[in-house]
Amino acid sequence: MKNKIYMQLIFIVSLVATLGSLYFSEIRDYTPCEFCWYQRILMYPIIIISFISNVKDDCNARLYIRIMAIIGFLIGLYHYGLQKLDFLKENLNACTDGTCAGIFINWFGFVTIPFLSLTAFFIIIVLSILIKKGNQNE
Repeated sequence: MKNKIYMQLIFIVSLVATLGSLYFSEIRDYTPCEFCWYQRILMYPIIIISFISNVKDDCNARLYIRIMAIIGFLIGLYHYGLQKLDFLKENLNACTDGTCAGIFINWFGFVTIPFLSLTAFFIIIVLSILIKKGNQNE
């Protein structure tokens, strides 16, 4: 029972993250940078995988979700570092056009779009770890 709830939460978190990314790009007209696209490429399939997993009542997809979330988390961490750490911004910027260091929102002085992505991926990682092996109804 707990596994199903965790998988449903993964679906909700990934759906909110996706809708948020679409809101910023389509409604607010913020052009996604290169790293934003990489994070989207990893977040969008999580919705589909977690939805199918919920419908089939099969939590074995947790491993695939966890791998995508870990990679997305690492990209988000680097992207957030580009925005907030000067030495990364100046010396280690791997973004081809340099727009990845741009900050569109800066709520409370630290919440940026990559931070929101980073948070969503972190929550998904934690939830995927909490899912126990197999379909145990506890």
